[in-house]
Amino acid sequence: MAVARRTGLVGAPLLVVAALLSGCAEPTRLSVPAEWPFDLEATPAVARDGMVVTADRYATDVGVEILARDGNAVDAAVATSFALAVTYPTAGNIGGGGFMVVRLAEGTTAALDYRETAPLAATRDMYLEPDGNPGDRSLYGPLAAGVPGTVRGLWEAHRRFGTLDWAELVEPAIRLAEGFEVHPSLNDGLTALARRIGEFEPARRAQFQGTLDQFLPGGVPPAIGTVFRQPDLAHTLRRIAEQGPAGFYGGETARLIVAEMKRGGGVITLRDLDRYTAEWREPIVFDYRGYTVISMPPVSSGGATMAEIANILEGYRLDGMPFDSVERVHLLAEAMKRAFSDRNTYLGDPAFVRMPLPRMLSDDYAAERRSEIDVAAATPSSAVGPALGPVDHGSDTTHFSIVDRRRNAVAVTTTINTGFGSLVTVPGAGFLLNNEMDDFAVRPGSPNVFGLVQGEANAIVAGKRMLSSMTPTIVLDRQQELWLVTGSPDGPRIITAVLQSLSNAVDYRMSASALVNAPRVHHQHLPDRIVVERGGFSPATLEGLRALGHAIEEESSMGEVQAILVSPDGTLSGAADPRGSGLARGLQSL
Repeated sequence: MAVARRTGLVGAPLLVVAALLSGCAEPTRLSVPAEWPFDLEATPAVARDGMVVTADRYATDVGVEILARDGNAVDAAVATSFALAVTYPTAGNIGGGGFMVVRLAEGTTAALDYRETAPLAATRDMYLEPDGNPGDRSLYGPLAAGVPGTVRGLWEAHRRFGTLDWAELVEPAIRLAEGFEVHPSLNDGLTALARRIGEFEPARRAQFQGTLDQFLPGGVPPAIGTVFRQPDLAHTLRRIAEQGPAGFYGGETARLIVAEMKRGGGVITLRDLDRYTAEWREPIVFDYRGYTVISMPPVSSGGATMAEIANILEGYRLDGMPFDSVERVHLLAEAMKRAFSDRNTYLGDPAFVRMPLPRMLSDDYAAERRSEIDVAAATPSSAVGPALGPVDHGSDTTHFSIVDRRRNAVAVTTTINTGFGSLVTVPGAGFLLNNEMDDFAVRPGSPNVFGLVQGEANAIVAGKRMLSSMTPTIVLDRQQELWLVTGSPDGPRIITAVLQSLSNAVDYRMSASALVNAPRVHHQHLPDRIVVERGGFSPATLEGLRALGHAIEEESSMGEVQAILVSPDGTLSGAADPRGSGLARGLQSL
């Protein structure tokens, strides 16, 4: 039996239902509109002895350099992270935090949480103005910063899995901080930074003087092709190389952080820094059509939310639906809105919130949620609520993927939240502070900067980790061999971008380049709309979705997936998302 015509579900709901339930389908069609700017036939980077895919070419080169020294994937991840803190300041950081998923060739898996925490002086209503509404202090200025976790997290990853000396892994970042050539993407980012700071009133702008001094010498971004030097950051990195975490959470660097807090009205103290720990957690593991998916557990919402979406979608034969079709996008959106409803209600820091994860991840629950979906009409978000029972209260981001010659794999997503974080650079230390406090429910029930409406489970509590959407993910094939390493930045759209990279690979058998380049959609329950990438879906498809009752919003791009696929013969294919300016590069490229 054939599926409904390419124009979608409209006018043929019974035919579609029969096709979906029967499992019979015509061959997959991957056509996208001619105006779509990214090539699904692009050739990925190919190699045998290792692959690094990051959002920045300098960081990619550092990762490959470490692999060439016979460092393993974790060694390369540590060095790459520090390099990103130098050359990709919009998101790379030592003043933020992140998540790492590791899968060793011998089968060991691990998930490392080095998410920021709320300072001990944080309070539930600390960002509310006298009228009871949130202001912008959770976004800009020292008060917006959570206690950074990156350095402690990288140290912990190296302590458990690293093979090369710690100082050897920090050294490339020090070298870059002493000077590297400005490329167009950095110039673009710093131009945007100058514009954003310039929008503040002069009195408020003084909070960002350290950032102006560091990144905009003379008031303008460094020109393309010039050498950009960051001596204060180089000194900080040397302390970290020589002293490990003590070179950041204590001593001179800690003193400089606390001095900036006192100067700008922040609340991070020496005690906050000293007590910060990174946490090893059990990964979220689920099956999707026989493939094993390994991803981050809470306090990241990524793995659990993606698992619920994927479990719902397993009841449909996506591989029989044209990629640019009403039926496929409709089902994605309906699964996404249900999973995000649960995400926004139940998930939070496991040290503070009891979560119904076994139920949320179960096939039975997915079947219940699937039964609510009308294949011929959109369900209004107002009618889609959390369904796991009562709650028990007991972008800017970057991702990179690495595989080494032994087939150890690491997926890392790291962030300072929005671009350039809080806009505050620690004077004398040379790094930006995050604005992750906005990832809490600053006022439960009100949207954050990404439009997410979250509940009590993610309210501000001293010492608590704020809920995240970061979704670093590793996938094994049906023979339990390494198959895909993937992840993305972009707030809540991380989850849906990674989910679609998984579906593109499994359901549509796309190459590394195609699964990264293909157009994306997103639904996060509230606001009630499907966001689609402009030019990625035909007018007929968009009209068909509207006819089902969906509101449509078009945006230029969503996410920035960096992915590696492993072929049966062991060949590694890497692709950097063309929505950014990253680079995939292999060791012993073919």
